[in-house]
Amino acid sequence: MRAEAVAFLRTLTPEQRRLAVFGIDSHERLDWHYIPRERPGLPLKAMDDRQRDAAHALLRAVLSEVGYRKATDIMRLETVLRAIEKVRRFDRDPDNYAWIVFGDPDAGAPWGFRVEGHHLSLNFTCAGSADSVTPAFMGANPARVPSGPLEGHRVLGAQEDLARELVRGLPAADRDRVIIAERSLGNIVSGPDRADALRRPEGLPIDEMAPPQRALAERLIEEFVGNLRTELAEAQRARIREAGLGAIHFAWAGPIEPGHAHYFRLHGPLLLIEHDNTQNDANHVHSVWRDPTRDFALDVLGEHYRSGHHAHSAP
Repeated sequence: MRAEAVAFLRTLTPEQRRLAVFGIDSHERLDWHYIPRERPGLPLKAMDDRQRDAAHALLRAVLSEVGYRKATDIMRLETVLRAIEKVRRFDRDPDNYAWIVFGDPDAGAPWGFRVEGHHLSLNFTCAGSADSVTPAFMGANPARVPSGPLEGHRVLGAQEDLARELVRGLPAADRDRVIIAERSLGNIVSGPDRADALRRPEGLPIDEMAPPQRALAERLIEEFVGNLRTELAEAQRARIREAGLGAIHFAWAGPIEPGHAHYFRLHGPLLLIEHDNTQNDANHVHSVWRDPTRDFALDVLGEHYRSGHHAHSAP
């Protein structure tokens, strides 16, 4: 990852570097979002072919093939929206996704990077032995492509199908504990600037599930962790196991039949996953993976800053 970041930066002109590089202590690092908006960074549309290749090489350095395909498919959905929207409020452009590098990856100090645009915000921080891979947001609109060359394609369909299979397979008593609301919550709860919005897990702990449902819950977690490249994913799996996989709670809101607005959550000591499919008649997914203890590696960088090793902002 470090080598790919350095290689990407070396392809940039001085003017492009001014757009693409911020200090590790920049407030922009924490200002993530998934809506279509003006955002800092260097977008794909401002890169030549060599720079695009280097940008995508950096993304491939942190994502598995499955995760990379999801990320690029989310970008590609902008072309679908461009075709189906009759009244367009936003410019739907698959090249309007911005890369930012925070800090200097070649300096031996903490650094990070973000790839962000509509329905995608991937945040990575390298802080020694305590790297952070969250917050990681992926969304899909439409969740199922209704027509055209991609008809029927569901970028994030697997996570929805696994969660529904899990809740529908629970005994009635357990299902009553899992379903926390009759209607979908309408969106993810722990979105931007709401990291602490969910403090207490709700639903049913994994260690109280029967083996078939427990296996489904573990597969559902893997649907998110498995978006990462092998070594990064294994580090996260180890942390989650050490904290206690069985302590993670699964919760659902809304009807359990397909085609209806719904929401689900996995929440444990080091893991918070949310998925909501409410908008556009349940054809618009928002999902996020957060770490209640290590988003942006703030647990480590807080001590780094207190120790006086404060990174300077890039020019």
